[in-house]
Amino acid sequence: MSSLPPNVHVSSHPCLVAKLSQLRSKNTSAKEVKALVHEISLILGIEALSSKITTSPGPQDETPLGYTYTTTTISPETISLVPILRSGLAMVEALQTLLPAPVPVHHLGLFREPTTLEPVEYYNNLPNHQGQPGSSLAVILDPVIATGGTCAAAIQTLREWGAKRVLVLSVVGAAKGVRRAAEEWGEGVEIWVAGVDEELTDRGMLKPGLGDVGDRLFLTIGK
Repeated sequence: MSSLPPNVHVSSHPCLVAKLSQLRSKNTSAKEVKALVHEISLILGIEALSSKITTSPGPQDETPLGYTYTTTTISPETISLVPILRSGLAMVEALQTLLPAPVPVHHLGLFREPTTLEPVEYYNNLPNHQGQPGSSLAVILDPVIATGGTCAAAIQTLREWGAKRVLVLSVVGAAKGVRRAAEEWGEGVEIWVAGVDEELTDRGMLKPGLGDVGDRLFLTIGK
């Protein structure tokens, strides 16, 4: 594998690697694709969040037997999940399962213009209109990083919004695209990915890749 920037982390978890292999298969059903993306996101999220959040003492509480104990909370205080529509939606539940308390989910809609392969934003529900500051940690959920343009655009949007740090979770990425995204804001971004493919097709698809994971999730192949 070609060298990647130091802010890119490729998981080597055996279960994750095996699940990614299953996800690549053309014979994997839409139901199985959804389950595998969820499971991969769960493993990847455990690895990524362990390096980005810490614990701190919380208020006192009491066990069912009447013993007092000090609760544990996590830092930073403000975390938000930012799925990239459509396929990023399949990763949200895994991160919500991991986090001990509910966090905001802000959706970004971006598509690649077919000719230039550059990103075009069509939906953004970050709460700028409410005058709220950006999150201490914004977690981008995007199953596939191909050319890296969409991910880089999302990183830049979150940086302008005021996010202090950005964590990107992706199932698989092209080496060139991952590098492009990682370099968008080198000191403020970390990327965690389950696998990296070296090549892209002339249509900007990963090789061997997963196909169009959004179409596979939502049964819209051939649209």
